[in-house]
Amino acid sequence: MTTFKDLEDSLKKFMLDEQSDAHHIKSVNLAKYNNMKIWMDASKYQQPHFIVRITISEAVFSLSDCSKINGGLGFEERFVIKWFGRMGIRNKLDELWGTAAQNLDDEV
Repeated sequence: MTTFKDLEDSLKKFMLDEQSDAHHIKSVNLAKYNNMKIWMDASKYQQPHFIVRITISEAVFSLSDCSKINGGLGFEERFVIKWFGRMGIRNKLDELWGTAAQNLDDEV
């Protein structure tokens, strides 16, 4: 089973790879992504979604098409959207959403 940590590591690697391909690696702030967090909050947003936090920026994205529901990540949003489109990422997020929604149902 995929964990949020697995997805955080996947997105972090993807963002670093994308930026190192586009620019010289020296210009990429590697530490910026060390505290990246991905999670879901079924009690706050009923529609299937995932939340990404990078440093102090945070955005909520729809699981259906990765459209932004709330917040903002600045230029890094494009990396999240591109990562979301990679094979298997949406399925892993859907799997986690099923667990998050089930946990909320169990609490009610």
